[in-house]
Amino acid sequence: MNTKLYVGNLSFDTTENDLQDLFATFGPVTEVNLITDRSTGRSRGFAFVTMATPEGAKAAIEGMAGKSMNGRNLTVNEARPREERSGGGGGEGFGSRGPRRQQYSRY
Repeated sequence: MNTKLYVGNLSFDTTENDLQDLFATFGPVTEVNLITDRSTGRSRGFAFVTMATPEGAKAAIEGMAGKSMNGRNLTVNEARPREERSGGGGGEGFGSRGPRRQQYSRY
């Protein structure tokens, strides 16, 4: 069973290959997802690493939490499920246009 790990406090120079190589020492890695900024493409300083086995994930957490990589002490723990977000934005603005149009109607 795959276990997804959160890896935080990464240097902006860290690559997915760096993480793959580092975490592979603890067990098989099935996926590495380095989170980047949409507009700049630059790393946001955290990633998700999916380990193939729970034993590999546990070993990676114990072995890497607080360890230094590229001059930064890493945060490594099991990833929590993503929280639901409220959808959209700006919905309030569209609702406020309706009464204004009616107010200036000739009828």
